[in-house]
Amino acid sequence: MSEIIIRDATLNDAELLFTFIKELAIYEKAEHEVYATVDTIKDTMFCKNTQVHGLICELDGIAIGSAIYFYNYSTWLAKSGLYLEDLYVTPEHRGKGAGLKLLKTMAKTAIDNDCARFEWSCLDWNKPSRDFYEAIGAVSKDEWIGYRMTGKTLFDFAQP
Repeated sequence: MSEIIIRDATLNDAELLFTFIKELAIYEKAEHEVYATVDTIKDTMFCKNTQVHGLICELDGIAIGSAIYFYNYSTWLAKSGLYLEDLYVTPEHRGKGAGLKLLKTMAKTAIDNDCARFEWSCLDWNKPSRDFYEAIGAVSKDEWIGYRMTGKTLFDFAQP
């Protein structure tokens, strides 16, 4: 009988995480936005005092997915929250419970660390994922609009 196992990512998983990050970016039609490398993943996720954590999902000893997350903070609740940056399951293994097991593991991590929230974002066109999230009880934050500064805009804005 096949068993899905979730384990913490280690330094030895940096190349695997990079592969999953690229595959997710391709799925999201944003491969050109990936500037990460295996080395930058090693330097940021597996350094002393990292703020970023990863999980690897395995089926019968084969890595089939991952989750990358970090902690944030709610001023209104005066508690930390857990933010899921990436959730990825390889296409041929979707629908087998891997995504659900990754999310449940992260929800337990949030509870174990006294987090008030477990949050993530999903592209508006990604109906399969949105349907999945809503089926497990997650609620979209449609009243909030995300904003972002990157690259030259961020650099220029930061200047005195």
